[in-house]
Amino acid sequence: MGVFSFEEETISIVAPSKLFKALTKDSDEIIPKVIEPIQSVEIVEGNGGPGTIKKITAVHGGHTSYVLHKIDAIDEASLTYDYSIVGGTGLDESLEKITFESKIFSGPDGGSIGKINVKFHTKGDVLSDTVREEAKFKGIGLFKAVEGYVLANPNY
Repeated sequence: MGVFSFEEETISIVAPSKLFKALTKDSDEIIPKVIEPIQSVEIVEGNGGPGTIKKITAVHGGHTSYVLHKIDAIDEASLTYDYSIVGGTGLDESLEKITFESKIFSGPDGGSIGKINVKFHTKGDVLSDTVREEAKFKGIGLFKAVEGYVLANPNY
């Protein structure tokens, strides 16, 4: 088994606490509204805190798949949220899991800087560029879609 990691940083004009709330506490409601393929997010185990497992169901090209999202840690005071994709038909078969360690910092002009460290835990010793780039693309897309929702809904 191999572990491959990369870090990413994304800048937002949304205030840190508001962006954190949208990306974590309210994400189950927001994400199906802003990412068309995602049909549902449901808690299958836990109460929303660490250890909680969510099933995220999506439809791509008429094919339904899902991933299991496990909350590893959440800390509102430090604006950190760590989670893993631990299974499901949407997890590439070359992977055991993907872990995400994320933190939101204060950015310029009242905005935010989102930093994430992603670790791919592979079944073998190789991570394909396609799998890595697809995960990066989806992560940035999710961040920007939730940011767009917050900006489009000023009373959020």
